[in-house]
Amino acid sequence: MISQKIAPSREIGFSYEDFAARLDQYDYHFSPGDIVAGTVFNIESRGALIDIGAKTAAFIPIQEMSINRVDDPLEVLQPNETREFYILTDENEEGQLTLSIRRIEYKRAWERVRQLQAEDATVRSNVFATNRGGALVRIEGLRGFIPGSHISTREAKEELVGQDLPLKFLEVDEERNRLVLSHRRALVERKMHGLEVSQVVRGSVRGIKPYGAFIDIGGVSGLLHISEISHEHIDTPSTVFNVNDELKVMIIDLDAERGRISLSTKQLEPEPGDMLKNRELVFEKAEEMAERYRQKLKAEEEGQDISEIIEDIPLASEEEDLIISATEE
Repeated sequence: MISQKIAPSREIGFSYEDFAARLDQYDYHFSPGDIVAGTVFNIESRGALIDIGAKTAAFIPIQEMSINRVDDPLEVLQPNETREFYILTDENEEGQLTLSIRRIEYKRAWERVRQLQAEDATVRSNVFATNRGGALVRIEGLRGFIPGSHISTREAKEELVGQDLPLKFLEVDEERNRLVLSHRRALVERKMHGLEVSQVVRGSVRGIKPYGAFIDIGGVSGLLHISEISHEHIDTPSTVFNVNDELKVMIIDLDAERGRISLSTKQLEPEPGDMLKNRELVFEKAEEMAERYRQKLKAEEEGQDISEIIEDIPLASEEEDLIISATEE
């Protein structure tokens, strides 16, 4: 029988406190604002427990599971799923951290809308509510506001709820939590693809203000400023127009950046004051006067004598006189 020598035992001297202290050396340090990977191991009605490698399981409340409303945690999380979480708070008295997915989505949503704004993109969104000032929508999960002055529709604001609208960005400010959009600008931009300066279009008076009349031209609104109604002085546009009046107007400016179309009937007057004295004549000669306006713009660009060019473009009545004279001769 082979004898085996056993080394004498010795006291290790390693207490429970030492063991816990040693564990702390290898424990990760978590701080609010960190983004960490975690695995779902327990889901309950008010939230879920997440293993992120800390001594105590972290907790994510249901209201922090998404940027959108969540009624059931299973809409967002599944058992054993591993994903990123945002550390929302320091450990509580029980050593538990609070997590958030909403903060991650919120940050990425602002990054996305800033990118969309930089690209001058048109987005579509559903109106979920209205208030006295305008309408509310959601873009990438963020709440956006459309001011009433930037809603281009004949419907009452309340009737917009549930409708999808094309929208352009007016303001994207994460620090102030301001996301402002324009329906009017999106429509004007789309409409502008078929419009150009000096073009004559038909429209109807949609609204009258002290400073001018808003004219509906194919679903978008243009401003006929009081100074562009006639060469003669006008006290107020309401003395010239009524709502629903049908007009011919000329486009004098297209501002896609601000979503504005500026109109004129003054430039269509054969004689100063015709819009007040003989509106039908103005509309009859509209295309001819618009051609004169185009030649005037061209001359200004080329530095030519404007009067000589305009004199060479007769009105229809003058053309008829020339034709009659030539026939008689």
